[in-house]
Amino acid sequence: MGNYEREQNEPETIIVNGKEVARQRVECYSRVTGYLRPVSQWNDAKVAEFNNRKTFNAENYIKDNE
Repeated sequence: MGNYEREQNEPETIIVNGKEVARQRVECYSRVTGYLRPVSQWNDAKVAEFNNRKTFNAENYIKDNE
């Protein structure tokens, strides 16, 4: 799961313009099984399902099928 497994209180630092800067962890929510849940609480199967999703643009679909 990569970054999803990182502990919330474990800060990550990066170098910006030669200075070490702490990054703020952001929680991502998404809807997979009918309700919103934090991505960090998903099991491996839900993460795989999310990664296999395809985006759908209704406006383009309507224009292409008029």
